[in-house]
Order: sequence, then C-alpha cells, then structure tokens
Amino acid sequence: MKSLIIAFAMYSKLPMPRVDWEKKALSWALCWFPLVGVVIGLVLWGWMALAEFLHMGPALFAAIALLIPIALSGGIHLDGFCDTCDALSSHQTREKKLEILKDSHTGAFAIICCVLCLLVFFSCWCEVEAAGSTVLVLALGPALSRSLSGLFAVTLPNARGTGLLATFTGPMDTARARGVLVIWVVACAAAMLWLSPLTGGAALLGAGLACLYYRIMSFRQFGGVTGDLAGFFLQTCELAMVLAVVLVQKVVAVL
Repeated sequence: MKSLIIAFAMYSKLPMPRVDWEKKALSWALCWFPLVGVVIGLVLWGWMALAEFLHMGPALFAAIALLIPIALSGGIHLDGFCDTCDALSSHQTREKKLEILKDSHTGAFAIICCVLCLLVFFSCWCEVEAAGSTVLVLALGPALSRSLSGLFAVTLPNARGTGLLATFTGPMDTARARGVLVIWVVACAAAMLWLSPLTGGAALLGAGLACLYYRIMSFRQFGGVTGDLAGFFLQTCELAMVLAVVLVQKVVAVL
C-alpha cells in the first residue's frame, strides 16, 4: 500500500496520506505508475463521454482534454519535456546537456517547444473523432504511456546514476519490476486492439514510433535515461498516439 501511495504522491496531484519513503516501498512504487495513468484515463473518458453527450464544440473539448493529464499529474512530465528540449537545443557535449537537465531555469527553447507541443496536441484533440470504441482507446493512452515510461526506466541505463529516477529504480528488484511493467504494457496494448483494431492499432503504432525515437535519442544525446527524459517520452508518446488516431481516421474517411 505504501508503494501505491508513493506513486500517486510523486506522479499526481491527487491528495494522498503521508507515508515514509522506505526502501522497500520505493522498490515497488514504479510498478504502480501505470495506475496513475488509469485514473487519468478514467477522468479523460468521463470528459469525452460528457462532451459527446452535450455536443461540445471542438475547441472547448480539446482544451479540457489537453488540460486533464497535465492538471492531474501536476505538470511534472511537461516540466521534464521542457528541460529536455533545452538540453537538446543547446548542441553541447553530453556532460553539458546533463547539467542543463538539472538546471531549474527555463530557457527560450523550452518555452518555444512547449508552446509548439501544446499547440499541436490541442489541434489533434480538435480533429479526433472521440466516439464509440475510440473513446476507450484514447482513455487507455495515459496508462500505456506510463507503462512504457516505467519499463524504459528499469530497462535502459541511467545516464547519471543519481537523481529522482535513481531514487525509484535503485532499491527495486529490476527483474520483477520489469515483469510487472511488461504485463501492464501487454494488457494496455491488448485492450486497445480488442476495443478497436483500427484506432487501437494506430495508437500503438504512434506509441511504437515514440519508443523508437526515445531509445535512439536518449543514448545518442545523453548516454541513457533520466527522470526528465522519462517525462519527455511520456509527453511525446501521448501526442504521437492521438496524432496517429487522427491520421488513421482521416485516411479512412477519405477512402
């Protein structure tokens, strides 16, 4: 139970009771990370269902759909996205990029990339046809992105060996944690495909491309992963899933 509380206290803004961050509890906290995505997905599903029932306009629908994951997570992953964009845009050495990730100041490139990311994400939500089984596929997106993010965290090497990510991955039984997170990934992917082979498959394709980019970029630019990079991946993965669903829906409509 302590592991569950720690996961929600760290990765969400939902009120949680205070518990001691003991080594044993920390060792399983990351395995509950996808459950945070399940809760966010439930709220997102509720909003999509309400918006469809009330025939909500695309702009308001998209704005709230974009806001829900950011608000419930406290913006922690968007913060990592911004820090990573600053580091990538510096074109410095690997060591200097890792220093930039630790810098609490926000640079111009972080702001530019954040605005562009939110603008594209907002546009995707405006275009998506959130109805029928597609609603449930999209609602599973936050759970899948967190499952993948957690899996990468316990699979890929830590670029610094220290930091917030190491706090969670250091005490854990890596093999067991990896097994739990693989189950989360498989369960989310299977559910998406079962709900809708078309839009579910599109979402998985988008997530897969985000995974491929993350794996290549993190090793080439940083030599591994960090907490900020994990946040960067989560944001790009969720954007890629919604964008892929939109593109498939548009292609089908044309055909």
